Amino acid sequence: MDLQISVFLLFILFTAGHSLSCYECMSLTGSCADQKLKTCPSGSSQCLSSTSVAQAGATSAKVKVKNCAPACQSGTLNLGTVKATTSCCNTDQCNVQDAPDPSSNIPNGNKCFYCDGQSCSNIVTCLGTEDRCITATATIGGQAIVVKGCVSKSLCNDTTSVDNVQDISCCEGKLCNGAQSVSQSFLFLCCSLLSYFLLH
Repeated sequence: MDLQISVFLLFILFTAGHSLSCYECMSLTGSCADQKLKTCPSGSSQCLSSTSVAQAGATSAKVKVKNCAPACQSGTLNLGTVKATTSCCNTDQCNVQDAPDPSSNIPNGNKCFYCDGQSCSNIVTCLGTEDRCITATATIGGQAIVVKGCVSKSLCNDTTSVDNVQDISCCEGKLCNGAQSVSQSFLFLCCSLLSYFLLH
C-alpha cells in the first residue's frame, strides 16, 4: 500500500511540475538555424512553427517563426501577396521541424478573390488544404480596409477575435468571397490577420 501511495505522489510531483518545452526563433532571412529551446509559460499548451512568404513585385521575403502558443490551428492562408503555413503540435520539442513553405503546395482547383490595396477583384489560385475563401474587414483611422484570399477550413473554425478586425468570414466555393474595390492600404490588416493565425 505504501508503495502505491509513493508512486502516486511521485507521479503528481512530476506531472504538476512539467511545463511544455518548444523551440523558439524568429527569422527574417528564411532560416531558423539558431533556434533555442524554451520552457513555455503557464497557459501555453501547444508549440507552433510557421513559414510566411510575402511578395511585392519582384521582391520577396520569407519569415519563419517558432514559439509556444496558448492555442493554435494547423493550416494555410493565401492572401495573394502573402502566404503562410502554420503547423501546431502539443508535445515537448515537437516544433523542431520548420513549417513547410506555403509556395510549395499544389493548386487544388479552388479560386478566391484577393485584394492588392487598389482592388479586390484579383483572383488567386488556392493551394494545398485551402478549401475556403476568407474576407476580413477592419476600420483603421476611420477607413474600412478589406483583405481577401484562400484559407484552410481549420483556420476558419478559429476566428473568434483579432485585434483591429471587426469581421472575419469564410465561405466555401469558387470565388464565393465576391469582388469589391478598395482604395486604401491593407498591409496593417494583413499583419494583424497573420499574427492572429500564428499566435492563436
